Amino acid sequence: MTVSFHTLGCKLNFAETSTIGRLFAENGYTRVDFGQPADVVVINTCTVTGQADRKCRQAIGKAVKTSPDAVVVVVGCFAELKNPEVANIPGVSLVLGNKDKFNIIEHINQLKGIDTEMPSCGCDAYRQFFPACSLFDRTRSFLKVQDGCDYRCTYCTIPKARGQSRNAPIDGIVKQAEAVAGQGIREIVLTGVNIGDFGRTTGETFLQLLRALDAVGSIRRIRIGSVEPNLITEEIIALVAGSQKLAPHFHIPLQSGCNRILHLMARRYRRELFAEKVRLIHQYIPRAGIGADVITGFPGETDEDFEDTLNFIENLDLAYLHVFPYSERPGTKAVELPGKVKPADAEHRSKKLLELSITKRQQFYRQHTGQRLGVIFEQRAKGGMMTGFTDSYVKVEAPCNAFMIGKYMPVALTGIGKSGNMTGIIAE
Repeated sequence: MTVSFHTLGCKLNFAETSTIGRLFAENGYTRVDFGQPADVVVINTCTVTGQADRKCRQAIGKAVKTSPDAVVVVVGCFAELKNPEVANIPGVSLVLGNKDKFNIIEHINQLKGIDTEMPSCGCDAYRQFFPACSLFDRTRSFLKVQDGCDYRCTYCTIPKARGQSRNAPIDGIVKQAEAVAGQGIREIVLTGVNIGDFGRTTGETFLQLLRALDAVGSIRRIRIGSVEPNLITEEIIALVAGSQKLAPHFHIPLQSGCNRILHLMARRYRRELFAEKVRLIHQYIPRAGIGADVITGFPGETDEDFEDTLNFIENLDLAYLHVFPYSERPGTKAVELPGKVKPADAEHRSKKLLELSITKRQQFYRQHTGQRLGVIFEQRAKGGMMTGFTDSYVKVEAPCNAFMIGKYMPVALTGIGKSGNMTGIIAE
């Protein structure tokens, strides 16, 4: 029996797909690339934006076309929130939301009429934490440390799709990280829905988790995923500053640089707090790479509000931006807000922020010219090159050497190449 997988969305989805893939391997399935004929096709979905929904439908269409006789299983957030809609798509065999996807083998066996014991996934399923990590899919491993979210931002459906904030105990996560490092993986990326909120179900804290992982001798590099600005403490920053393993790279959702819009979004901070966290990080770690998420075209955002955001970000010491035009999500409070922004205006604002992001990234990269830094090379790029990242998330390219893929290598950074990445020479 053969199985193929397709993952959309976040690093958390990627970690969970990898874990589900190992369940299939344990049950005798052979993995093939998505787009090739397979007996089972699993699509792990995202629904954070309208574009994500469209990509999910496209992936389902491709799976049905290339494997018309396959058991097509749609799992994840889109499946959770749009179950009847997905179930009615021709060719879809099973729709499993986030409460059921880790029992996928049992569901397939039941569909085929194979006698199997179906685990219970009742009302407590959203309180359960299902461990997950990626192995051998990429050079880095994405390690799930938290799931769900107790925040109620007015534009977001993820709390409905993922449930309340929850996590495994620290000792279990440390053992999982040790096992991942034991496979020769050099970098672990901590992922979840709201990882800074770690500890809700165990009475522990995110700081305690980081301290425990930092003490594991077999891990070369630990990269922290996205953390809400109100959950980044000075103690966490100081720990990263003094660590040889915790990467000096912070990705912090901003969403808007206008306090009025932040209030409409029901975010738990004002822009002054965000600016203070950026200042504090650079005080402890001058070379830190800091990125931010920004949403443009949120209901009620005027031209003046956007200019407020643009000016605010211009004056922040950031390395890059992830920019998203607002996407209306059914069932959220933002749908009811007045002052809808025309899609063309939101796209225009996004373009201006993306241009600013390019400028900031180049400025950040130039600061590293002439430095010798450790790079973990991840993949081959076009033109006989390979690419990887420094600990502060500078993307570096160098002449490809297959032996160095996945290795931690000292690299002398020479400048910015035509690709926009930094160029480097492997140091002896």
